[in-house]
Amino acid sequence: MSNIKVGDKVRFLNTTGGGIVRGFKGKDQVLVEDEDGFDIPALIRECVVVGGENEMQVHSSNRPKVQPQPQVQQSAPKPQSKQEEVKIEETAEGERMNIYLAYLPLEPTKVMQQSGYEAYFINDSNYYQFFNYMNRHNNSWVSRYNGLIEPNTKIFLEEFGKEDLNDLERICVQLIAFKKDKPYSLKNSISVELHLDTVKFYKQHCFMENDFFEEDAMVYPIVRNDVPERELLVSAADLKEAMYQKVQEDRRVPQTIVKKKSDSAVLEVDLHITELLDNTNGLSNADMLTYQLDKFHEILGKYANHKGQKIVFIHGKGDGVLRKAIEKELKTRYKQYYYQDASFREYGFGATMVTIK
Repeated sequence: MSNIKVGDKVRFLNTTGGGIVRGFKGKDQVLVEDEDGFDIPALIRECVVVGGENEMQVHSSNRPKVQPQPQVQQSAPKPQSKQEEVKIEETAEGERMNIYLAYLPLEPTKVMQQSGYEAYFINDSNYYQFFNYMNRHNNSWVSRYNGLIEPNTKIFLEEFGKEDLNDLERICVQLIAFKKDKPYSLKNSISVELHLDTVKFYKQHCFMENDFFEEDAMVYPIVRNDVPERELLVSAADLKEAMYQKVQEDRRVPQTIVKKKSDSAVLEVDLHITELLDNTNGLSNADMLTYQLDKFHEILGKYANHKGQKIVFIHGKGDGVLRKAIEKELKTRYKQYYYQDASFREYGFGATMVTIK
């Protein structure tokens, strides 16, 4: 062991480790550089040189030597077979596409209060569907979910709360149908826009028994027997051109003179909670007042551009809470509108008439 020289690879006999000899320290020690670059002093008699053609092995000196094993020729690994795809079970009815959206309450007994909701996409057909689920935002669309759904399946889209219902009043679903690895009947790409009555989300009886869930749900058809519910086919440019042509043609036709009436037809809106909701179980007075004011804001927003429109809000006499809340909104948010007590003969003290200015 004494013929160790600088540059030899060595390992330690009485401990793990080893490295390359970088120098000597006295007569009986060497400086060994380990794999981290540190010089470690070690006794020469506790080091053994490792053959140059082999990589250094780091192990305890009392580990038994491994006897060389005869080399056994290994057969080439067999190529793994491609994982078989799940076989799609088709039905005769599934050749016609039936596509639905479904909404379920998270807490069916609390629909009137704080319950949230789940949305599902249902593909009741033999076709794969690439789809995009969107909602209208101002003059554009926002994608809420997009992806691929397999035949005869349903998938979860999202969970949302009552605060999100206003965004879901107008939704749109786009579809492209196809089959994998087999011939099929060509289906047209589809774009369907729907208007959701979000008031129904507050009414428990609107969630009904259905074919797709054990729980009651609101199910909206998108396509039934290959026929879209309401397909968007006319582009904005085509519609604008058609309207322009219609105006040009109408200008050439003799028209009867019609004098504009000074007063627009009066619109009546009954804000009694019993007229707005079928069931008020579980609602506090504050909940009901909030719902009534939301309807009040909705109507004024809808007719904001109808100058001269008169709207009678029937709030009842009662203890005057709703009446005072409406007057507060008119004085703060709708200062530009004129309001007064509605006809006493028709409504008594229980209505306020607003004129859009």
